Amino acid sequence: MTQQITTVSAYAAPAADAPLERTTVPRRAVGEFDVLIDIKYAGICHSDIHQARDGWGEGIFPMVPGHEIAGVVAEVGPGVTKFSVGDRVGVGCMVDSCRACENCRAGLEQYCVRGNIQTYNALDHQGEPTYGGYSTHIVVDQAFTLRIPEGISLDVAAPLLCAGITTYSPLKRFAAGPGKKVAVVGLGGLGHMAVKIAHALGAEVTVLSQSLRKKDDGLRLGAEHYYATSDDATFEQLAGSFDMILSTVSAPLPLDKYLGLLRSEGAFVNVGAPEEPVSLNLFSVIAGGKTLAGSMIGGIAETQEMLDFCAEHGLGSEIELIRAEQINEAYERVLASDVRYRFVIDAATI
Repeated sequence: MTQQITTVSAYAAPAADAPLERTTVPRRAVGEFDVLIDIKYAGICHSDIHQARDGWGEGIFPMVPGHEIAGVVAEVGPGVTKFSVGDRVGVGCMVDSCRACENCRAGLEQYCVRGNIQTYNALDHQGEPTYGGYSTHIVVDQAFTLRIPEGISLDVAAPLLCAGITTYSPLKRFAAGPGKKVAVVGLGGLGHMAVKIAHALGAEVTVLSQSLRKKDDGLRLGAEHYYATSDDATFEQLAGSFDMILSTVSAPLPLDKYLGLLRSEGAFVNVGAPEEPVSLNLFSVIAGGKTLAGSMIGGIAETQEMLDFCAEHGLGSEIELIRAEQINEAYERVLASDVRYRFVIDAATI
């Protein structure tokens, strides 16, 4: 691929609820500060399904999902100083922001006041649609490109660009570490990384899952304890136990029950995003001075910090590698919780 080539192969949803199909999409020419990435692997996030099926609102179609991208630099613009051809790189959930607001200047580009530009299902500064990682190549500004350290293979690194940073950021923000008891709700694509990272940070980790079906996995990944939330006795036994609960599930939860599991001044943090509203009795947070919080990925600097942390601790995602023609089947399996724990597309098959 050179600057003159403007289309690349991709898998796209032509409309909401339509199966994804092979197609081509345009990519901009490599600009002064751009990096052309030869995509090697792209993770499938539950967010991809929400957006491809209009679960979070009306989408932009055709839609090429994918914001867990790992690959190799194939070309750089003349002003690029951070990367060279051949470097191992990644791209996460955003590809630009205003870079000027208070949040952007503070390294919180994910909360850009004017709205960051998402890797897909968004419009760029020129008003053109963005297309994500279910494709062979992508062009991204160097400022929103991450370096994947040696020591993490690209296939297991891809999901870190969303699942990794989405769990790392709140765990760091709420000081998960030695002496802290952290519960992770759900052992899926996000949850399994939350367990690994919280354990590596030094916290005592408990998994709260609907059943004990994945208990052996949870303990292998770093949890000390594993409980079934379908058993009401769990909420009695664990009342007032945790400094932090990280909810990774995308279904609405009975928040009052879960808030009862926190110690005084503990925090319940949501990174899963249900499509439906949730209800709450405010006395559940007032009593005990508890915090109900949310978190959305992390800034670029923190994402690089997360990648370096994962490399240092030998952490990668647990994946099932698939061919591109298996994407639609993989979507249905994600919805059925039939993956351990992240599908990753081999981009060579696109």
